[in-house]
Amino acid sequence: MVTIKQIADLCGISRGTVDRVINERGNVKRETRDLVLNMAKELGYKPNPAGKALSARKHNPVVGTLISSEGNPFFDAVVHGIKVAAERYEIYGLKVIYRTMRGYDVKSQLKIMDELKTKVNALIISPINDPIIVKKINEFVAAGIFVVTLNNDIDKSQRHCYVGTDYINGGETAGALLQMIAPQQSNIGIIMGSSKVLGHKQRLKGFEKTIGKNNGYKIIDIKENDDDDICSYDKTKEMLMAHSDINVLFIVAAGVYGACRAVLSLGKQDKLTILAFDTVPTTVAMMQKGLIKAVIYQHPYRQGQQAMQLAFEYLVNGIAPEKSRYIMKNEIKILENL
Repeated sequence: MVTIKQIADLCGISRGTVDRVINERGNVKRETRDLVLNMAKELGYKPNPAGKALSARKHNPVVGTLISSEGNPFFDAVVHGIKVAAERYEIYGLKVIYRTMRGYDVKSQLKIMDELKTKVNALIISPINDPIIVKKINEFVAAGIFVVTLNNDIDKSQRHCYVGTDYINGGETAGALLQMIAPQQSNIGIIMGSSKVLGHKQRLKGFEKTIGKNNGYKIIDIKENDDDDICSYDKTKEMLMAHSDINVLFIVAAGVYGACRAVLSLGKQDKLTILAFDTVPTTVAMMQKGLIKAVIYQHPYRQGQQAMQLAFEYLVNGIAPEKSRYIMKNEIKILENL
C-alpha cells in the first residue's frame, strides 16, 4: 500500500506538505500541489479516512486554547479560525477545551494553564511575556504537550512554534506609513496595549526605529490601555488634555474604539492623524467616519486556523512543524480596500 511518506520521498518534499495536499488543508504552491497529486495518481494512492480516523481516536487528541480574548474583538476572528479548523478535524476524534481571560494578569494565566495541563496533549496560547509563564510552557513541553504560541510569542521558551505576525515589521510598517500621511512636523501620542506583551513592545520598537530617522517626528507620550476600550478612552483623553500639541495618535494594539471615542469627546477629530491596527467592526466604523486614515491588518482568521492545523498534524499525523515561526504578512488597509 502506498503511503504519504513514500509520496513525500519521491517528490522530495515533507510529509506535512503531502498531507496538506491530500487532505486539502492549508496553502500549498500550485506547482507543488500538482506534483503531489500527479505522483499520488501515478502510484495509485488511495486515502483511507475511516481507518485514519479510527487510528487517530486511539491517541485521544485534545487541544487546549488559552487566549486573552475577553474584551478584545480582534480575537473574534482568531477564535473563529480555530473553531472552523477544529470542526474539520472532529472526525479524527479531536476535542478542544476553550479557555479565555481578560487582560494580562500572570497569576490568572498561570492558574488556567495548571487547570489544562492534565487534560490536554496540545496547547495553543497567546502568552504573557513573563518568566513564570516561560517556565510553565517549558513544563508543558517536558510533559510531552505540544505548544503553539498564537498571535504573540514569548522570550526564551521551548514552545514548538509561533503563529502570528512579525511585530517589529508591523511597527516599521506603521512608521513608514505614518510618514506618508501625517504632517511633516508630527507630535505623536502612543496608546499601546501592554508592556507585558512581547509583540506590543516589539511593535513599538519597530515604530520608534523608523520614525527616529525623521527629525520632524517626536513622541510626546505613551500610555498603556491593557487592550481595554474603557481604559483606552480614559488614557487617551488624559493624554490629549495634557498635551494639546499632539497631532498624531498611534494605537499600537486594541482599544481603538475607546481611543477614538475620547478624540470625539474632545472635538479633536479634525486635528489628529490616527493610525491603528486590525479591521474589527468598530475600527471600520471609525474609518468610515474619517477618524482613522489607515490600519495594518494581521490576518487573524488565518492565524487561528494555522495554529489548530499545526496541533492536529502533530497529534494525529505525528508531523512536527517545519518551521519555528509561521508569519502572516502585515498588510496596509485603507477604507477603499477593506
